[in-house]
Amino acid sequence: MINEDLFTYCLQHSAQEDDLLGHISRQTHLKVLKPRMLSGPLQGKLLEMLVKLSGAKRVLEIGTFTGYATICMGRGLGKEGKIVTMDINEELETMVRDFFSRSGMASKIDYRIGNALELIPEMDQAFDFVFIDADKRNYVNYYDLVVQDMEPGGLILADNILWSGKVLAQNRKKLDRDTAAILAFNKRVQEDPRVENVVLPIRDGIMLARKL
Repeated sequence: MINEDLFTYCLQHSAQEDDLLGHISRQTHLKVLKPRMLSGPLQGKLLEMLVKLSGAKRVLEIGTFTGYATICMGRGLGKEGKIVTMDINEELETMVRDFFSRSGMASKIDYRIGNALELIPEMDQAFDFVFIDADKRNYVNYYDLVVQDMEPGGLILADNILWSGKVLAQNRKKLDRDTAAILAFNKRVQEDPRVENVVLPIRDGIMLARKL
């Protein structure tokens, strides 16, 4: 969403992507459809730092994709921390599990294949940090499932909430279902008295909400 030269400057003045994350990025671009869905080094480092700063011990990721963000958040966890990550795409499972094994954090990562709308209600634990980056049409549903059980201070982040600028009517020819879903999610969070929130214009936009 920003000038390419400025984006490069940001990358040059941020913690550098290590060999494993670079490998995941390359393999994703070589082997996976829609590689732009990958969390990059700036977003990944932000997630890692927010997990560290919040002291989160129970992290939930809805939408694993190829595991880049999962590993970043896992690095932010303390010794007792755990991350549950869910994705409906079983075709990527073997590759992603290999990445998790290489990370040395396989014991911290609970990787589940299935529909998050069905998996989350089956869990008997609340989370103190949630990252939503899955199908846009269910963003509101995912949010509603997790926010109700979070303790005060818990954080929810949702990716792609600017949707390539299409949240503004002037940037779209018509209102498609995904854009409508993002608009509904942004409105839901903005009007929810249970949280305080801020939109971060990083990449495609991140909604950050803190449970009051």
